[in-house]
Parts: sequence; structure tokens; C-alpha cells
Amino acid sequence: MGLNGIMNIDAVVEFTKKHLKDEKTGHDFYHGQRVANLASKMYLEDHPDAHADSRMVAIIKSGGYLHDTIDEKVCDNPDKVIAEIKELLPEVGFTDLEVWDILFTIQHMSFSANIEHHYHLPLSGQYVQDADRLESLGAMGIARAFTYGGKHGNKIYDPEIKPEKLVSHDQYRNHVETTINHFYEKLFHLADTMNTPAMKKEANRRTEYMHNFVQEFMNEWNV
Repeated sequence: MGLNGIMNIDAVVEFTKKHLKDEKTGHDFYHGQRVANLASKMYLEDHPDAHADSRMVAIIKSGGYLHDTIDEKVCDNPDKVIAEIKELLPEVGFTDLEVWDILFTIQHMSFSANIEHHYHLPLSGQYVQDADRLESLGAMGIARAFTYGGKHGNKIYDPEIKPEKLVSHDQYRNHVETTINHFYEKLFHLADTMNTPAMKKEANRRTEYMHNFVQEFMNEWNV
């Protein structure tokens, strides 16, 4: 807790930096920072009477920073990191209920966790989830998609490999994927999953940008 009762989440920021320091596939500290900033910015846009130094914004920012520290894509032992976060958040000044909100959000917000079962997140978590999905769209989304695909040995595109309808977590993680198919299987559908008004508007703008990119890609492919 900082001066005047304002939450100081510097320890959360440092925790995130430490845990994601070796991450190079687009789920790094800077991604967490952008999610924290996007989520809080859009929350304040949707709630003009809210204050930037409110506890709600501190909850949203903390969830944004921490969400990928426990992600199966980048973390070998999520349970260990969750235990560390359970110790960290009360030390920062969060109440038991606020800690529960943050932990529930970061454990249930991922795209893969919601393929078979849609989890209803607290309002703070809805902004963090939307911001994380927004990061998969637009110019940033394109850059991250190709970085992740390259890291995992996926082809850029292969007309013989058709996009699949995603129906389960295991299929999503294990099916043969190209990066261009990833746009059709997941990214082009994200705008429809947004929870909050400001995020939905920005998601539609970024999705249109990606449609234009893929159209240009296909034009250049089909020479």
C-alpha cells in the first residue's frame, strides 16, 4: 500500500519481470505491461467516473501483468508460481477477495481454457481477458502470431492443410497448424468474444486490419 491508501503494485511488476525474463515468443514482460495498460485504459474509458488510482484499476493492472507468469505455454510449473502469487498479493495490500478475483481471472481467462467451457470472469477479469485477446489482433497480433509459429516450427501457410474448427483444448494444442490458418481458426473470431464495449470497438478495428493483411498475403502467394 502506498501513500494516501493508493495501491502500489511495483512488487507485482518486478515479479512479472523476473518470471518472464527469458520469454521470447510474444508472452514476455512487455506483453504483460501492454495488457495491464490496455485493460486499465479501456476500463476507465467505459467507466468515466472511475479513478486511475482506484483499487479496481490496481486489480486489473495486477491481473494484466501476472496472467502469463502461470501460462502453460511459458511456465513449467504453474502450481509453484500460483503459490508465490498467493503470497505476493496480500503483501502488496490486496484483500482476500481481491486476491481471489485476480487468481481466478489468470487461471481461467485463456482462450484454450474457454474452448470447451466458458468461464464467467469478474468485471476486472473481463477487462484483462479482453486486453489479452486484443494483443492477438492488429499489427501486434500479426507480429506475435508469426513469432510464435516460427518458434514452434509451424509452416507460414500450406494450401493442403485446411483450417479446423476448434472444439477442445487438446485439439487446439496438438493439431497441425499453419500461421495463416491460425487467423481463420482463432484470431478472426476473437472480436465476437469481447466482454466490454471499448474493447469490442478496438477489436473490430484491429480485426479489419488483419483481414487486409491476410488478403494481401494471399494475393502475393497466388502469383
